Amino acid sequence: MGKKILITRAREQSAGFADHLHRLGAEVIVFPTIEIAPPLCWDRLDKAIDELKSYDWIIFTSANGVHFFLRRLKERGKEFLLPPSPKVCAIGPATARQLKENGFPVDYIPKEYIAEAILEGFEKMGVRGKRILLARAKIARDVLPKGLRKMGAELDVVEVYRTVKPRGGSRKLRRLLEEGEVDVITFTSSSTVNHFVELLKKDNLKRCLKGKVIACIGPVAAQTAKAWEMKVEIQAKEYTIPGLTQAIVRHFGKKEMLK
Repeated sequence: MGKKILITRAREQSAGFADHLHRLGAEVIVFPTIEIAPPLCWDRLDKAIDELKSYDWIIFTSANGVHFFLRRLKERGKEFLLPPSPKVCAIGPATARQLKENGFPVDYIPKEYIAEAILEGFEKMGVRGKRILLARAKIARDVLPKGLRKMGAELDVVEVYRTVKPRGGSRKLRRLLEEGEVDVITFTSSSTVNHFVELLKKDNLKRCLKGKVIACIGPVAAQTAKAWEMKVEIQAKEYTIPGLTQAIVRHFGKKEMLK
């Protein structure tokens, strides 16, 4: 029997990751600690859509953001409004792929798939006086908004989706962890980490994590995990699902993955 790997990302986004791990011989347990939901109110996004041609850039920080943004464009009957302007920035390849598959061009992808790398690129391009729309989750880090405003950009931050904690599941999660059903716990965002901790009621965390390997998709998720005093043993070099899969294989070795 292979390594027992827990996937905590949203269920609708777990299939590809699970397939990769299955092919490597791992036993996969999909236990979402987040669900992706639309905004409770579309007013701010609708206003931005109505003014879309006035923006110089739109920044998407996740494929989820693209999905809900394009869904709302279609609902408003404006799905063909995006090209040829404004320019589009995608934080990474999954986000860019979602855009391209829907026929929208991507003008910029940073070398590292984090907010700080977007800022580095925009600083080189110069965005003073530029009008930028940042389409993102309701709860997100303030690194990007602060950095862009400091550069002199005129920025609108608009919620296009929410990450919410699934109802129930605390007892099942504790049982999985305490009864040795899990060898590796994977986190693909700060939200997956925080909701995982909330499900365990915080006080059970240290006991439940004993002997488990923590694997994070990148530095942001890892930083959140460490803030909860988790020991992060695996971190992807490329902040993508394939990158995380490769990091897990590097950590254990292909033969060890099957044990």
